Amino acid sequence: MERVVLVTGGTGALGTAITRRFLGEGAIVCVPWMLERCDVADDAAMARLAESLTARHRRIDVLVSAVGGFAMGDLAHTDRTLWDSMLTLNLTTAYVAARAVVPAMLSAGGGRVVAVASRAVVPPAGGFIAYTVAKAAVIAFVQALAVETRGRGVTVNAVLPSTMDTPANRAAMPGVDPKTWVPVDAVADAIAYLAADSSAHISGALLAI
Repeated sequence: MERVVLVTGGTGALGTAITRRFLGEGAIVCVPWMLERCDVADDAAMARLAESLTARHRRIDVLVSAVGGFAMGDLAHTDRTLWDSMLTLNLTTAYVAARAVVPAMLSAGGGRVVAVASRAVVPPAGGFIAYTVAKAAVIAFVQALAVETRGRGVTVNAVLPSTMDTPANRAAMPGVDPKTWVPVDAVADAIAYLAADSSAHISGALLAI
């Protein structure tokens, strides 16, 4: 049976790699903004999207929360607008997507949730404090949700990539050799592993890449 996979942030470099990885397995992959316009941080919009997918495909087997954003700035250079944007992009989107999808997974007795955090925030780093706090909170959210869903057929895990080789990172750091960075396909492979049926006994894990 084809698995139904919802990938938020599926239009970016990493999201595209994730989408291709699941398509290669024969899954049905649903990407907000490609499937239909949807603000992933909007509770009502995500609830409608989840209901639409469930009505169309009868279930959502996998949720991958890959929406994210990065910005530099220590405390003195992080105004409220930047702070709020980092929390919304990296943390609130993961919460909203999970709240829209996980209850149905629990009712169905199975599902996989994989969020994208960051190796750069373990341990927490300075210089990009809003991003650090947001991604560290994603880790806490994943671990707390894993406890809430334990023994109910739903697993919740996170991948923690180091700097990824993306066009945006190459443009932002032209003086750094991208050979030292993580290929997005490697991150997609790790996500697919955590989302596999065979990973039913892995939950609350943080997979550093």
